[in-house]
Amino acid sequence: MLPARCRSLLPSTRIFNECPRCLYLSRMSAAPRNITINLRNLGDVLPGWRVAPLDSTDGSQHSWTSKFRSFVNSRVFWRTLLSVLLLLLLIDLFRAQLMTGQFMHPDAHQTSHKAPPAHVTNEPDWSQYAYCQYVTNENYLCNSLMIFESLDRVGAKASKVMMYPQGWDVSGSDHSSELIRKARDSYGVQLSPIEVKHLKGEDTWADSFTKLLVFNQTQYKRVLSLDSDATVLQSMDELFLLPPSAVAMPRAYWLDDTLSSQMVLVEPSDFEFRRVLDAFSRRQDDDFDMEIVNELYGKDCMIIPHRRYDLITGEFNGKEHHRYLGSKEEIWDPQKVLEEAKFVHFSDWPLPKPWLPHTEEAYQKKLPVCHEVENGQDCRDRDVWTGLYQGFTERREVRGAVLLLLWSHIN
Repeated sequence: MLPARCRSLLPSTRIFNECPRCLYLSRMSAAPRNITINLRNLGDVLPGWRVAPLDSTDGSQHSWTSKFRSFVNSRVFWRTLLSVLLLLLLIDLFRAQLMTGQFMHPDAHQTSHKAPPAHVTNEPDWSQYAYCQYVTNENYLCNSLMIFESLDRVGAKASKVMMYPQGWDVSGSDHSSELIRKARDSYGVQLSPIEVKHLKGEDTWADSFTKLLVFNQTQYKRVLSLDSDATVLQSMDELFLLPPSAVAMPRAYWLDDTLSSQMVLVEPSDFEFRRVLDAFSRRQDDDFDMEIVNELYGKDCMIIPHRRYDLITGEFNGKEHHRYLGSKEEIWDPQKVLEEAKFVHFSDWPLPKPWLPHTEEAYQKKLPVCHEVENGQDCRDRDVWTGLYQGFTERREVRGAVLLLLWSHIN
């Protein structure tokens, strides 16, 4: 906008001679976009004006800004941007395929879309693994048959093998022969005759070294030896798939720093079998299978969790349960413990094993007591304990009666 005194002189050209300021403003209004003024000299042209110093490149910056805006608004820019984003997406997908193993080798592209054969599965070859029982007399033969029956009933997939005295005649007509054939024919048990080791000491454990002959069952990749004075409640196939280890055992949680030989998972080999035989030859009179395995493997074997896999019936008769639970904070729930247990061992010394005769007095001394609670009495420990003993006794009696009937029929 021109000053008023300048506008009054228009269209006279005297204005430009008399008023330099008017001259400058006229030029700026006429071509504001095409004139570049060196503002550093503007103070000389317009006396009395204060001019802030400006960069002499303002015009070029304006030009670059205009070009940039034009480029951003162009199709070339957006096509380029979309191409780059698409390329990054493809690279990311390529990396994801490599990480998940789904990227096929170029030679295999012809079959990449074909479904795998129906017989190809991730299922282990269960014939390489076996549950093992050792038998030294007819009482334990019946118990072993009950273990195999339980494994079959709960759906265990691994094989089954029975080590029995080599002097027994499988084809004979006696009761023991019939039981062995029953295990073989009804439950698919593989029979393995062995030489029973009778050693000095307590009769209850004198033959227990026989279980360690499991190290010689080299036809299997892994063998799980289970004591037969126990009951199987669930399959334990998952133990065969543990990381490699010559021996794996649970801790005898009711003792200090001791491993339990009631359940022993071994990788049979000639080397380990020779170690066991050497330990036999060096044993003390009061050393049995538990002492030997602790001497050989107590410091370097794999530990199987005792919880679930090696519960003893005496736990339901105790007052403190933190050794079994692994925590003093967890509340003892006998029903929950039974439901999660997979293998329960009968151990209530001096009460005899459930298939042996006992006095009523001995039974009552070991019978778990009921606990006083707010609403009456809590007898769950007693119920679980008596249920385990009665269940074992009933199954043994039924099994024995059926086999006795078959044996009598055959003879």
